[in-house]
This record gives sequence, C-alpha cells and structure tokens, in this order.
Amino acid sequence: MAIPLLNYAPTCPNTRVEGFEVGGDEKPKVYTTENILSSTDMDELIEAAYRQIFFHAFKSDREPVLESQVRNGQISVRDFIRGLLLSNTFYNSFYSKNSNYRFVEQVVQRVLGRDVYSEKEKIAWSIVVATKGIQGFVDELLNSDEYLQSFGYDTVPYQRRRNLPGRELGERPFNITSPRYDAYYRGILGFPQIVWQNAVRSYKSPDQKPKAGDPTQWLEVARNMGSAKGNPVPRVSAMNINIEASVPRR
Repeated sequence: MAIPLLNYAPTCPNTRVEGFEVGGDEKPKVYTTENILSSTDMDELIEAAYRQIFFHAFKSDREPVLESQVRNGQISVRDFIRGLLLSNTFYNSFYSKNSNYRFVEQVVQRVLGRDVYSEKEKIAWSIVVATKGIQGFVDELLNSDEYLQSFGYDTVPYQRRRNLPGRELGERPFNITSPRYDAYYRGILGFPQIVWQNAVRSYKSPDQKPKAGDPTQWLEVARNMGSAKGNPVPRVSAMNINIEASVPRR
C-alpha cells in the first residue's frame, strides 16, 4: 500500500497570490505549441525543453523518437517533458548522482519552475520516490494542479518569477544554485579543477607600447652597455705553476 502524499504548505502566503508581472528583457520567453508557426519555432521549443530539463543536451543525450512525436503532434509538450525526465540521460545524470532529497529538489525546480517550499515538501516527495519510484513521482508532479494551471499540456516549464519586485537582484538560475552533481560526486569526478599557471605573463595594450623612434626602446641597450664587463683574467694558483717548464734553459 502506497503512502499518500504528505500535506505541506508554502512558506509565505504571497506564493498563493497571482503576481502582477510587467514584460521586459528579463522576463523568460514562453515556448508553447499554441503559437507555433514554422518548423523553426518547433526547433526552438524542443531546445528550450532540453535546456529546462538537462540544461545542455549533447548529441548522444537527445531523444529523436520523442522529438519526432512532438513535431508531428502525436504527443503533447507535457508528454515530451515526461519522456525526458524518464530517459536514461536524466537517470544517470541526476538520480544516480544524488540523494532522494536533492533529486526531488532538482525535479521540482525543473518541472514546477520554483524552489521547494520547505524541508517538509522535500520529505513528502522523497517518500513518493521511495514508494512509487521515479515514474510515479514524475507522473504525480505532471498531474498536479500546480503544473496544469501553470503550464498545461502545451507549454514548456520555465523558472517562474525569477525577478521579484522589491529586490535589487532576482533569483539565480536553477542550474547554478543546484548543479546536477552532488558535492560527493563532484569530488570523485575531480571538478571544479584549479589550474595553476607557472609563468606570470604581463600584458600591455598597444597604446602603451613604444612607437618607432621612441628613445625608450634603446634604454635596455644602454643599460646592458653600462653593465658590460671584459673577460676576467683567470686566476692561477702558485701551486699549479711548473717552474722548470716556465724558466727557459740557458
């Protein structure tokens, strides 16, 4: 018998209030199939989905079958997101490299577009992962009222309310605050790596370099001439002089 999802509440009542958002350059672009006009728009939507779930997808990480299905309208954007979350790439990169608590935190950020409210929510979803597995956890998130009201079936999830009024700086992107590898695995993989430079190289801008005919070009030559010395006379010890060979015979 599966344990039902524990109740949790937002940390602040303001999260329940629909915010007044003003459009601008900082506002994230919404990718949805409701305004797809060309194949280029569909390409941008697929790339946005990869960035949201994987942050970056190499050629070996892509899912060509899912891409073909969402292009032809056989599956919705929500189903495409579900396929990426259940792919081997996401399993190996996120689930197998983190604990259940950290895995829940990362999936909530990528699927619901927000941070977890509290430790209580993190524990509640971790119980779902332990009892129903990754597939049950992903299905409950995608079937939740919060996801359907925020993104529906046709919109790629995005980080909501990243720039909040009353703050000088907004929220940092999820891929920076929550990298895919935990500190333990980052130590095993050997990054971040510190590169030490043996030689310190100086740089001068072209404006500071001497031009042709500048007397400063001969300054180093003059210094070398003043410090130039002749060949020193070799010192020979008196014990090493062969007197018989040096004195001529008479």
